[in-house]
Amino acid sequence: MGKTFSRPGSQEDENKSILPPHPAINSKAASYSSTGSSKPFCSCVPCEGPAGASFVTCPTCQGSGEIPRVQEKQLVALIPYGDRRLKPRHTKLSVFLAVLTCLVTSSLIVFFLFPRSIAVQPAGLNSSTVAFDEADIHLNITNVLNISNSNYYPITVTQLTIEVLHLSLVVGQVSESLLLHIGPLASEQMFYAVANRIWDDNTYKICTWLKIKVHHVLLHIQGTLTCSYLSHSEQLVFQSYEYVDCRGNKSVPHLLVPHPP
Repeated sequence: MGKTFSRPGSQEDENKSILPPHPAINSKAASYSSTGSSKPFCSCVPCEGPAGASFVTCPTCQGSGEIPRVQEKQLVALIPYGDRRLKPRHTKLSVFLAVLTCLVTSSLIVFFLFPRSIAVQPAGLNSSTVAFDEADIHLNITNVLNISNSNYYPITVTQLTIEVLHLSLVVGQVSESLLLHIGPLASEQMFYAVANRIWDDNTYKICTWLKIKVHHVLLHIQGTLTCSYLSHSEQLVFQSYEYVDCRGNKSVPHLLVPHPP
């Protein structure tokens, strides 16, 4: 029986690789370094593709290698853990300043937008006119309202409702829509007129008899003022008692009579 012997090859044959060389690993390895470290770290290899393919700069290799343009949006750039970009300076100071700015801004917004009171004060009678028929007294009065806005934003007076009573009877009513603008921290005066009809016999005698020296009637005025601001409406209620001379016409303003105890 014959024997087969293998002939040992030379030293060069033993050093040869049995795998074909990879075409993408035939150039020198590229190195990149962290911005926070002085030692270069070699991990990127210049990428090569088919002949004629378009290439772009590899973001991972800091310009030391290339990747196909078609894979530009599919690859992720790696940043070393020790890169100082991952450790921004003055982090605590930046957070503190951001929180302080938010608190100051919120406090200012609450301070300026917090609703404050709107004061409505009757200022008394401005003028009055009187007319008589066989049994009734027609008393037309014009009154004044002082409106004060304590807010840091403007308000708008949209409606006024007035009811005048004499001896617990309603003798005059008025309801009108308004569009009066009052600026921030400002005050305005508003005039309103009410036509009253009094049909009380005793009051008619007081106003028409010449033997009586005092010709005054007591009127109880109740009103509601509607104001709007910041997409919100508010109703303000006020009232006053006023003595009105029912003998003749008066154009001189009367004094405001305080509410009786």
